[in-house]
Amino acid sequence: MDFVTVINYVIITIVCATSLTWLYFIYVMRMFLTRASQLDKFEKKNNNCPKVSVIVPARNEEKFISKCLQSLLDQDYNNLEVIAINDSSFDNTDTIIKKFSKINSKIIYVNAKNKPNGWIGKNWACVEGYKKSSGELILFTDADTTYHKTTISLSVSHLLSSHLDALTVIPKISCLDVWTKITLPILSIFLHTRFSSIKVNDPKQKTGYFFGSFFIIKKNIYESIGTHKNVKHEIVEDGALGRIMKESGYKIKMVRGEKFIESIWSRDITTLWNGLKRLIIPLNIQSKYYTFSIFIAMLFLLLMPNLFLIYSSMYLHASVEMIILFIISLLTLFLIHSAILIELKTIELKSVYCICTYIGTLIILSSFLYVLLKKEKSLSWKKREYSKQDLMKSTI
Repeated sequence: MDFVTVINYVIITIVCATSLTWLYFIYVMRMFLTRASQLDKFEKKNNNCPKVSVIVPARNEEKFISKCLQSLLDQDYNNLEVIAINDSSFDNTDTIIKKFSKINSKIIYVNAKNKPNGWIGKNWACVEGYKKSSGELILFTDADTTYHKTTISLSVSHLLSSHLDALTVIPKISCLDVWTKITLPILSIFLHTRFSSIKVNDPKQKTGYFFGSFFIIKKNIYESIGTHKNVKHEIVEDGALGRIMKESGYKIKMVRGEKFIESIWSRDITTLWNGLKRLIIPLNIQSKYYTFSIFIAMLFLLLMPNLFLIYSSMYLHASVEMIILFIISLLTLFLIHSAILIELKTIELKSVYCICTYIGTLIILSSFLYVLLKKEKSLSWKKREYSKQDLMKSTI
């Protein structure tokens, strides 16, 4: 067996492994679609209606905060207060919150003090809101999130009926720009495997995660895990809090609620790019080798099957291994596109975006490569600059 033949069989082995990985991804996605818990599907029991304090940190959210606050005021759950925190905004966010608080006493306006050194801004704003809360339950949400009128009543009933300590709801992701539409499906596929609701809801699994757009938690439990102060360095604070909850032995549950909650992941190419860096830079600070290994894995999972298909098609009649490589590469590409189509349907995007997801793949890979090659000393997020020292403890 000559050297070229050996290399070809090595490539075949790699493509086979890639194909099996995509089969696993599709299996996990199917499990999510068929077995994931739903916000409105639970064994309802008679419970009291404890007061809910909704914490809404807002920084430069003038385009979205009104819709968010109004949807909260329209809830059919009456025993609630909405604590909206102006987090050093320099647009009209502050004015809008003040206007709502004057019209309706359920809206409590808080102007967050300047964040102390060592804090991520959102975490500080959440703590500032928590200090003003009087509810037995605390609901953390984002200022660009909107709700169906039954969302909070269903969440409280689900939490109490299921004897949970915390409940987080998977929202419908609203895509405002084409860049998010072609990138989000790829990200979502990997999130399904990394933060699967099946894993989060399994007490035997270590995986814990909250969606920042919506998680409701008992106040005494929130205090027992150290509040947001315990994750003050974490730029992905929702994931960090979920992890701490699970590690502390508390009962958390992740449910699907796309019919009840709608949130925005990014708004344009700039926020998309910074959002990707927000995930990658903290990881790279902790381990460049791990970050590089993820980059290589994504490269082989998403792009290399195309190159292997082209390579094998050029020498299809040269040898048997080339025919094998061609068939397996074709199968792998079929699995990749099947997974993307499933995800597009799940997040309610048109199937036509499947054609453009290679551009989205290049955006994700470019963000990894950018972080790996460029030694940035800071990360821009929500128009704040965070130094490398600020992010030392942050994790994906």
